[in-house]
Amino acid sequence: MVNNYAELSLTGKRLLLGVTGGVAAYKAAELARLLTQAGCLVQPVMTESACRFVGPVTFQSLTGQSVFTDLWEADKSNSMAHIDLSRNADLIVIAPASADFIAKLACGMANDLLSTLCLARDCPLLIAPAMNRKMWENPATQRNITRLQEDGVVIAGPDTGEQACGEIGVGRMQAVDVLLAVIQQKLSDGVMRGIDVLMTAGPTYEAIDAVRGITNSSSGKMGYALAQAALDAGATVTLVTGPSCLRVPAVNRLIRVMSAREMLGAVEEVIDGKKPDIFISVAAVADYHAINVEPGKIKKTDQKLVLELTPNPDILSKVAHLPKAPFCVGFAAETDHLEKNALRKRRHKKLPLLVANWVQEAMGSDQTALILYDDAGKHILEKASKQIQAERLIRHIAQLYALQKHDNNPDTT
Repeated sequence: MVNNYAELSLTGKRLLLGVTGGVAAYKAAELARLLTQAGCLVQPVMTESACRFVGPVTFQSLTGQSVFTDLWEADKSNSMAHIDLSRNADLIVIAPASADFIAKLACGMANDLLSTLCLARDCPLLIAPAMNRKMWENPATQRNITRLQEDGVVIAGPDTGEQACGEIGVGRMQAVDVLLAVIQQKLSDGVMRGIDVLMTAGPTYEAIDAVRGITNSSSGKMGYALAQAALDAGATVTLVTGPSCLRVPAVNRLIRVMSAREMLGAVEEVIDGKKPDIFISVAAVADYHAINVEPGKIKKTDQKLVLELTPNPDILSKVAHLPKAPFCVGFAAETDHLEKNALRKRRHKKLPLLVANWVQEAMGSDQTALILYDDAGKHILEKASKQIQAERLIRHIAQLYALQKHDNNPDTT
């Protein structure tokens, strides 16, 4: 079965929707409609360029709010709009965010109403980039995106596909339904507040000698995205990570390891100290390690090199089979027979939730499709960025955990 998740309520939430110049401005109108239908008060702010693509009256009709377009509008009752508008918002969303506007944000420019209120904001900022693929790939744009990410701005998208210019590549504004889900997650009231989460991420490295080892192509992107999503949802997060070049989320506790046995030791230490409520095993743990590790570098010869390997401990299975195990979530990256192997792994390890995907699509990639297997059946999360998938997955985990907790304590209200 395919699960259609119940959407989070946005009643009472206040969102400032900034629209910049681009063909994708028409998508912003649909986004405004859906947000308003969900109970959100949407305040539109448009740049001069945006008004050339979609008229302000469209957004006024869809949201029921006057549209702000000019920093110097004398007929507006609010002469300090660049300050007051952001003070009244729970979230600012810029959709579409053009390359020009992204550059303004990255440099802290404030030469129109939208850029000024973003600089003066007192709430989170989310942008949905939309531009030609070459503009997106340009080093200047990528530098600007990196700077915004470092400043805490949430980047939603862009997607890959055919563009208005006829070219195909990365640069399309994220689909409205996906963007809506991201906004709902950002405006949610902490679905994991008060929950302790222990998570493993990244690959492991099994030494062969002083300079060589066995590892895999896992980047840690999915695990790190999940750690950030759990933090955003209000959880207390402990992250045990193998070697990765990614910037680590600001988790409550970070433990760096190299090998599978080190990862197991770290996980056991955390559980012995304070048993977490949820354990999410995202790490791509090596299945084997060398029995005899050479202390120095093995010299190359004309002879075959024979390595004797032995299985690594199964971290997830050990945790799932504890007498009072936390709510355990496993991952299965498969190259063939995905569903068969995923179901067998879930059954063998007694997991309430198993997340499956294809190795060839997921490892090292920024996007992936996920299939979730739980007691209710099969749930498909269509291909999206790992950030979005992480937010969807955290919401699903929170729902299952709450249900299990209720079943175990039926008298709890």
